[in-house]
Amino acid sequence: MSKSSRLAFGEEIALLGEQNNDIVVLDADLSKSTMSQIFASTFPDRFFEMGIEEAHMLGASSGLALSGKIPYCCSFACFITGRYDTIRISIAYTNSNVRIIGTHAGIGIGEDGTSQMGLEDISLMRSLPNIVVCQPCDEIETKALIRYSVMHKGPMYIRLTRQNLDELNSKDYKFEIGKGVQLTEGNDAVIFATGALVGESKKASKILREQNINLRVVNIHTIKPIDKDLIIACSKECDHIFTAEDHTIIGGLGSAVCEVLSESYPKIVHRIGLNDVFGESGTPEALYKKYGFNAEGIARTILSKINSPSGKKRYHL
Repeated sequence: MSKSSRLAFGEEIALLGEQNNDIVVLDADLSKSTMSQIFASTFPDRFFEMGIEEAHMLGASSGLALSGKIPYCCSFACFITGRYDTIRISIAYTNSNVRIIGTHAGIGIGEDGTSQMGLEDISLMRSLPNIVVCQPCDEIETKALIRYSVMHKGPMYIRLTRQNLDELNSKDYKFEIGKGVQLTEGNDAVIFATGALVGESKKASKILREQNINLRVVNIHTIKPIDKDLIIACSKECDHIFTAEDHTIIGGLGSAVCEVLSESYPKIVHRIGLNDVFGESGTPEALYKKYGFNAEGIARTILSKINSPSGKKRYHL
């Protein structure tokens, strides 16, 4: 089954709204796109349409949280994290119990183009004290994460996709904050991936297996606090290390992995992501192909690094 994580969020938060009267949802004129409209249609007295006023929405969310409510503050990732100063002072500094929902992450949004793409949001959010930063990889993980978020104390940033994601987790999946999930076995290389690129990395592992390369795929759904123990353990056991994210490589998951290893187990890390460029308009499939985010592109990048003079091994794709 394939479903966008924004739709999984909308369905789950509406379900949770029946169980917890303290849940409130705010949106900035994009509820049909963020899928918060599902909650709005069920609980109109607990939904607040704030108009194109993201900063005011964030400030109001902080006030609601400090009054005992559990607000989910929704907009496109690029718009909502663009109000960085308000998030910093009103939510992070006060450690208020706000869940910031940033949808339409990455170039995977496709034809909407650069102005709508959240490409720097992980970098911005993980630099703020107190805020947990998460990005689920499929419908099941999204719903488990949203259920967890109701109980969490403190601010969270949750990054969601516009495009559908293949189901990777089983129905009995248990979400655990700050704990990565290993999806495939392998010691030739390890790839730490997040969001939409988890599924593409898993497909890449099948391509590489035909070349007798065993790729270990690890889903990093919590980018802050990141699973340091798992990253270090995998890096000790695998010959080559890669990261993959639909986000700039500056300050994102790849940077977070590099920070962990530089302090505990220095090793070369190859980062797959946008390399200091903006996105562009195109179909999601075409953009993923152009920027090497699809399974074939990820496999090709891994092969090129393994085949480099320092990579020792020689394979062909």
